[in-house]
Amino acid sequence: MDTGALDSNASSTKTISRFPLQDQLLQKRNLRENLDRFIPNRSAMDFDYAHTMLTDAKKGKENPALSSSPAREAYRKQLLETFNMNRTRILAFKNKPPTPVEAIPQEFSSTTHQVKAAKPHRHIPQASERTLDAPDLVDDYYLNLLDWGSSNVLSIALGGTVYLWDASDGNTSELVTVDEEMGPVTSIRWAPDGRHIAVGLNNSEVQLWDSTSNRLLRTLKGGHGSRVGALDWNNHILTTGGMDGQIINNDVRIRSHIVETYQGHHQEVCGLKWSASGSQLASGGNDNLLHIWDRSMASSNSPTQYLHRMEDHTAAVKALAWCPFQGNLLATGGGGGDRTIKFWNTHTGACLNSIDTGSQVCALLWNKNERELLSSHGFTQNQLTLWKYPSMVKIAELTGHTSRVLFMAQSPDGCTVASAAGDETLRFWNVFGTPEVAKPAPKTVEPFAHLNRIR
Repeated sequence: MDTGALDSNASSTKTISRFPLQDQLLQKRNLRENLDRFIPNRSAMDFDYAHTMLTDAKKGKENPALSSSPAREAYRKQLLETFNMNRTRILAFKNKPPTPVEAIPQEFSSTTHQVKAAKPHRHIPQASERTLDAPDLVDDYYLNLLDWGSSNVLSIALGGTVYLWDASDGNTSELVTVDEEMGPVTSIRWAPDGRHIAVGLNNSEVQLWDSTSNRLLRTLKGGHGSRVGALDWNNHILTTGGMDGQIINNDVRIRSHIVETYQGHHQEVCGLKWSASGSQLASGGNDNLLHIWDRSMASSNSPTQYLHRMEDHTAAVKALAWCPFQGNLLATGGGGGDRTIKFWNTHTGACLNSIDTGSQVCALLWNKNERELLSSHGFTQNQLTLWKYPSMVKIAELTGHTSRVLFMAQSPDGCTVASAAGDETLRFWNVFGTPEVAKPAPKTVEPFAHLNRIR
């Protein structure tokens, strides 16, 4: 079992802002100017020669008669030649430098063989681009309180209130504040259209809202017996996971919204993710189990049987991420007692690789433009780690949060990542870079395009 909500006394030490999602006033560091200093190479100095030259010059000034003696001058020249001290040039080459060797022979440097230019190294900023206050963010590992919709609006649940932050202009608005007996908000998830949003509550209900008109469309009831901590959409199907271990498919178009149920977890469902094709659903729970469900096996008359059950994790499985460039590849992360990232072939159920990260894995995100995976962690560093796939070599570690990084969300263009942590801050990272602009296809010249008629 993984640690969920922290002690309420710990929250008293946090800085609470009256204005959620406002920029923090960050103090600029007083950077000292980098000054170079010359360090001589003493091993290359001839102190004896230098001492002789200095003392001889001094003696010559003191006794001009001795220095002008022909015998003494001849003796001095012979002494200099004997001890190789007759040096009049500095840095003089004894031999000519070797002729440089051509890297590519002339006969192979044909214009028909062009070398492909190496891809420039991507700079990854180590500091967050922006930091917003997120007061009253519930520090609970099993909840999902952050999401970024396709319309470029980020939603975050702070206590019993859902706020919307428009990334295009930075404006913040309040969507809904639920009553105390209903809240707090335990999960949020944008629909694919970027307009409608599902809000899971502590009293087992799920609300559907229209974000453009701030209007409650409907409330889904009767499915779960306790809080709903995980949500995901598959077209018009809203899948919900609760503390009761139930997974329910809700068709939001019809009155009797419960169309399928999945039973396999014995404790709270804290992770739900549909594959890009919508054919498979991954679910993780506090029972340390990972299930793969096949949409084609779903039944409306009886609970659907899972396709695969994985028991390799030794702590709660919350972090789930489907690979964007390989449809049957799933990455999962375990809690504090597990600390691993595992990769699965969801067609066969085989574990392809397992990496010990050294700390609690809270969230996972794939880079949409490169073969990279981003993970967020808890104690001790509370960092975001960027991995190269499949070698799983660390590319970068991003620090700044002072408490476990519970939630991550990715911008629609795939470049920016937002992270929310128990320190009640929301940070934005330019970790995935800028996607390459596709070059326009060359225009094809149609044969005989200049002729109106062919006889």
